[in-house]
Amino acid sequence: MDAAWTAPSTLCLVSAPANHPRRTTPVDEVAERHLDATLDLDPISATFLGLHGNDARLSDFSPAGLDARAALCRRTLSELDGLDAADPVDTITIAALRERLGAELALHEVGCYEASLNNISSPLQIVREVFDVAPSATAEDWEANLGRLLAVGEALAGARESLRHAVSRGHRIPARQVVVAAEQAAEFGAPDGFFVGFAGGAPASAGVVAGGRLAGALHAAAESAAAAYTGFADWLREELLPQAAPEDAVGRDRYPLYSRAFLGTGVDLDEAYAWGLSEVAEIEAEMARTARRIVPGDVPVSAPTAEAIDAAIAALDADPARTVVGAEAFRDWMQRLSDTAIADLADTHFTIPEPLRTLTCRIAPSTSGAIYYTAPTDDLSRPGQMWWSVPRGMTGFSTWRETSTIFHEGVPGHHLQIAGTIHRRDELNRWRRLSCWVSGHGEGWALYAERLMAELGFLDDPGDRMGLLDSQALRASRVVVDIGVHCRLTAPAEVGGGTWDADKAWRFLTAHTRMHEATRAFELDRYLGWPGQAPAYSLGERTWLDLRETLRRREGPAFDLRSFHTRALAVGSVGLDVLRSALLGTAPQRPEPVPATDGPR
Repeated sequence: MDAAWTAPSTLCLVSAPANHPRRTTPVDEVAERHLDATLDLDPISATFLGLHGNDARLSDFSPAGLDARAALCRRTLSELDGLDAADPVDTITIAALRERLGAELALHEVGCYEASLNNISSPLQIVREVFDVAPSATAEDWEANLGRLLAVGEALAGARESLRHAVSRGHRIPARQVVVAAEQAAEFGAPDGFFVGFAGGAPASAGVVAGGRLAGALHAAAESAAAAYTGFADWLREELLPQAAPEDAVGRDRYPLYSRAFLGTGVDLDEAYAWGLSEVAEIEAEMARTARRIVPGDVPVSAPTAEAIDAAIAALDADPARTVVGAEAFRDWMQRLSDTAIADLADTHFTIPEPLRTLTCRIAPSTSGAIYYTAPTDDLSRPGQMWWSVPRGMTGFSTWRETSTIFHEGVPGHHLQIAGTIHRRDELNRWRRLSCWVSGHGEGWALYAERLMAELGFLDDPGDRMGLLDSQALRASRVVVDIGVHCRLTAPAEVGGGTWDADKAWRFLTAHTRMHEATRAFELDRYLGWPGQAPAYSLGERTWLDLRETLRRREGPAFDLRSFHTRALAVGSVGLDVLRSALLGTAPQRPEPVPATDGPR
């Protein structure tokens, strides 16, 4: 980043001069202690961060384990009360800690973590996914994996205890999420599921000799882990499902807690909902104009918007030049495009340090259809990785659909953002670099990155442009669906009016997005089971664009896009209120304290 950048007022981020790391402050020490204590309570997160020492353990998802994390948050906030900021970096750290820990406590106090069960981000998935990034190069690594396989049953038992406790406190878990979670658990626990294959993949080069002690122990532990998932699936169907709620909405009273946690700011939900509807209409009009560039003359000017879009998409899907056959070939295509983006953007529109110019594309062991990013380790020995989770039976892949997604997950999206923050070890404490993550900031930046690549000419091809617009239509549609369903708002006439529900959400997504049916079903279940997260993408992007335009107007001819990117990313992932304060030089607001409660409000 630039040698030194000064914001318009006292709240700013000043880079440490080259070869002169910033001095550790008492605020940094509080943040570091919080991170260390968090990772001791949550060893799964430690593994995802590439921090080792607890690799044989799994996190405690029981009520006691969740209470311990909440108690840690309160202790850390109490420690902050006696400290003043030593420099502008401290000012941001204090604001970010107060905002993040306050949001976590707000969700804990109403039992949201105990009731966590969905198809994408709950203990059910987290326990399995940690094995994707677990070290596997040595016999010691596989001994740790053995310990973790043996701990799967206890981890799922803790999650089961929390779900029972949530129900006893008045939570009714949505039946849809129970059914979907049971299906996933059964898939993970199947004889041909993940765990047996994971253990069987231990290589002889790591000292795991077929027929040897470790190989036999891994096989037995994998069978035990699989049986734990099978038992969890049975429990979900037999005990939890009869007590589950038939409706999906969390309600207008609780939804703002989720929304604020994912955004780091409060939102006028009615305005955001209306904005989402208008965005869908505007994006589809642009899609129709782009469609007529793809199939000129094939669609009458008077044809409906949907007809023009469908004709163009059919043509794109039928184009062999835009199709890759085979998962490995698609992975290789991802890698080439990612490498090209890094080469083209480095030293032009972004400052990309040499260690960050490596991003590895991989096929994920799951089958959800998602493309996602995992961060590098603190020492960068494990690079950032982009994963493609290939749905069962899918053999052909449309490149026009995924070009903008590569920019979203890689460069200039998540890789540049997340790995870039990790790389700033001379400026930021480890909590800021490794642990602080806010979806509105992170996913908003990644959508901004897609739009930026279009602005820079990387998506001028009409097919790639259609892919970008198609993804934008999805992100705008889920603002509408997520807020509409969970806040029980009035649905538009096109889906029958009245109060939103899952059936109307399905019809809306079917009309306004072009996903495969299985992917669309997965996405809808995700929105219904993970309230507030999906809108964070578009609402976060809106904040990024607003900040850029505000600074452009303020700085006039002196505004420089590369400098904006450098100073904005230097802040790291923080809540949108904190980001706005950091970039515009305004004082951060202190969050309201979270009162204790004995049960859900």
